[in-house]
Amino acid sequence: MTPSSAQPASPPLHHNWAYRRVALPIFALLRMGASPRKLAWSIAVGLLIGINPVLGSTTVVCLAAAFVLRLNVAASQLANHAVYPLQLLLLIPFIRFGDVIFHTAPMPFTAKALIHAARHNPIALTRQLWTWEWHALVLWFALAVVFVPIIALSITPFLRRLLVRIEHHQYPLIHPPHVSLHRADS
Repeated sequence: MTPSSAQPASPPLHHNWAYRRVALPIFALLRMGASPRKLAWSIAVGLLIGINPVLGSTTVVCLAAAFVLRLNVAASQLANHAVYPLQLLLLIPFIRFGDVIFHTAPMPFTAKALIHAARHNPIALTRQLWTWEWHALVLWFALAVVFVPIIALSITPFLRRLLVRIEHHQYPLIHPPHVSLHRADS
């Protein structure tokens, strides 16, 4: 092959954040032998634990659930951390719906109202905060019991197809920028 007939070098592959941080770890878990079914249940549990309304609890709760249910810890933690922004977005709706379902006084979300309550009756405010949080947690748990199986059963076929494609090497790995797939001088 002469240098003039050589194929031009392919540009290095660059993938977005979601592909590098979510898809590639899932590909790696499938390559290492994780079953699609177990991986699907691990992801579903991680997703739902990741949106629970108790801020700061998801990593430990997800780790405990993965051990108790014998799930893939890496997959459940990956899903848990991927939905962290959703946990923040859903906190207020969980509290609001908990107020409606349990017929409690709505939580005042203005700083002025919370500071006033904290200054005048901090013990009552603490009890009320625990009540709101407890109701939000019960609501989340009811939703989790319903949605974990739905999510797991819906992504299992996708992960099975993905495993077949991975076994046939149809998904590329990310190559370092300095390494090209085809060399022009070969």
